[in-house]
Amino acid sequence: MPRAEPPGLPGNARSRSRRVGFRAAMGPEGLPPLLLMLLDCWASVSAQTRATPPVTTEGLNSTEAVRTTLRPALSPRPHGTPKAPVPTSGPRPTPVTDVAALCVCDLTPAQCDVNCCCDPDCSSMDFSVFSACSVPVVMGDSQFCSQKAAIYSLNFTANPPQRIFKLVDQTNPSIFCIHITNYEPALFFINPEVPDENNFDKLMKTSDGFSLHSESEISFTTQSDSPDTGKYKYGARLQTSDSFLRFPSPLTSSLCTDDNPAAFLVNQAVKCTRRINLEQCEELEALSMAYYSSPKILRVPGLGTKGEIPITVLSIFIQSLNKTLTRLEDVAVLNQTLVEAGDFKICTNVVLEAKYSVTYTDAGEITQAGLALLLGTVSRAVVPLEQKFEIHFIQQNTKPVPLSGNPGYVVGLPLAAGFQPQKGSGIIQTMNRFGQLTVLRSTAEQDCLAVEGIRTPVLFGYDMQSGCKLRLPKAITCQLAVQKVKSLLKGQGFPDYVAPFGDSQAQDVLDWVPIHFITQASPMKDSCQLPVALVIEVKWTKYGSLLNPQAKIVNVTASLLSSSFPETNSGNERTVLISTAVAFVDASAPAEAGFRARPTINAKLPFNFFFPFV
Repeated sequence: MPRAEPPGLPGNARSRSRRVGFRAAMGPEGLPPLLLMLLDCWASVSAQTRATPPVTTEGLNSTEAVRTTLRPALSPRPHGTPKAPVPTSGPRPTPVTDVAALCVCDLTPAQCDVNCCCDPDCSSMDFSVFSACSVPVVMGDSQFCSQKAAIYSLNFTANPPQRIFKLVDQTNPSIFCIHITNYEPALFFINPEVPDENNFDKLMKTSDGFSLHSESEISFTTQSDSPDTGKYKYGARLQTSDSFLRFPSPLTSSLCTDDNPAAFLVNQAVKCTRRINLEQCEELEALSMAYYSSPKILRVPGLGTKGEIPITVLSIFIQSLNKTLTRLEDVAVLNQTLVEAGDFKICTNVVLEAKYSVTYTDAGEITQAGLALLLGTVSRAVVPLEQKFEIHFIQQNTKPVPLSGNPGYVVGLPLAAGFQPQKGSGIIQTMNRFGQLTVLRSTAEQDCLAVEGIRTPVLFGYDMQSGCKLRLPKAITCQLAVQKVKSLLKGQGFPDYVAPFGDSQAQDVLDWVPIHFITQASPMKDSCQLPVALVIEVKWTKYGSLLNPQAKIVNVTASLLSSSFPETNSGNERTVLISTAVAFVDASAPAEAGFRARPTINAKLPFNFFFPFV
């Protein structure tokens, strides 16, 4: 910050004055100049705070306060103390906002706001029910060096109650404060220019949105909306070597607008119509195959021609006038052609559908772009022409996660299940969705040991039953047999939860349905109980609209049935029949039409209505 210099001194004299002032500031004691400056600021603040601010006591119906200003009596400066800096800009500026007339709690016009002591609409009756002032202090920006502050309070001891109003000068003790604001436009809101018939064209030229001019007047720019960041971000337009990748779509109407940019990671599928003149179909770029396959997408924004990714044509289908489709082996560029046969005119190789597939990395770079086209023949009977456009983004080295429904389960798809390793964690699922909830698989040999580890998935809507025979040696104990049978029935990892919908997320643990495990033993308590069957009952309901109900699982119960340990036969082995069963139960209540209750007549006759007969 430049130091204020006394006027009337030449350059050399001013230099000497600064040097002498520095030596005098050090003083005989050698105090640092920063400490002396802080002491001087503290003396100035203490002198100002010793001044008694004016206090105005006003009645409830008065709206103005009498302002008085008292100057503090400053004590003489002791010898050796540096002189306080004198502001060189003259008197302090007039505040922009009059805090005495400002009321921030006055929210209702022409009405008194509760506990708003500065509201001019409040009367003595209103103040008598106030509990306190909701805004006791009204002031401007606290970063100013000096400013006015309006203080409001209530005096309930007076009769009638009075409102106390104080207008004080507050000084900011901080060394770094704002002395004057010399940029007046920053103190006001700029009124936007409202479009009208006179300035509409000017605003359209300065606007960054879509233009309503003809295609010949449109000029594109290669400058991105955002600065070059080295990668694409969500919603950023896909840049090409000359402009951006155009993705036609309808805007205010169903007509196609070719200036719509394709946005990164924004999957779109739109339909729009195009009014064409059949005789000029060869001249329209939006109908040609090259219009969609020739652009080259930049790998990252602002990279230039060094990082261009060409659009590869993956497939071309030709649709005839009778809607038959034929796939072309050659993916060369075809141009639309006008064919005339007397008065009958058709245009061939017109783009009816265009589907983009863009592959990207997790770093926001485009690595590959593909295009699938549907070309057709257009006659006067199909004008205006309807076109379809799609764009999908696929992350590199990833595969889409298959689901069992979206959202409800689909009949024939496996149930999504998993287990929770600890409380508070998410659901853990195996990568093989056909191995999340399984049962025994029946074979022709009916040998449980031969099919151990080979299981079949539980499919939604399919009731299943399987079984096998387990031969136990005579020397095996009951406890070892129980462990062996349980491992055969439940499998390697029996889940704890089942997803309510086919697309349920693993992190939404509270939405998953727990599996209730029940053990049923035989009435004979003395003998060893050996599990022989596992019965899984899945209750589901129809969820959502009656027109498109979704299957939702609401309860899953796994019952383990046990029986007494079998006795040995004449041989050296015991044979145990083990079975598993899965049953799906529709627990949804039938939809019934609801009617309002019939109105009842609640009328009472007077007590002498039948007089004199009764």
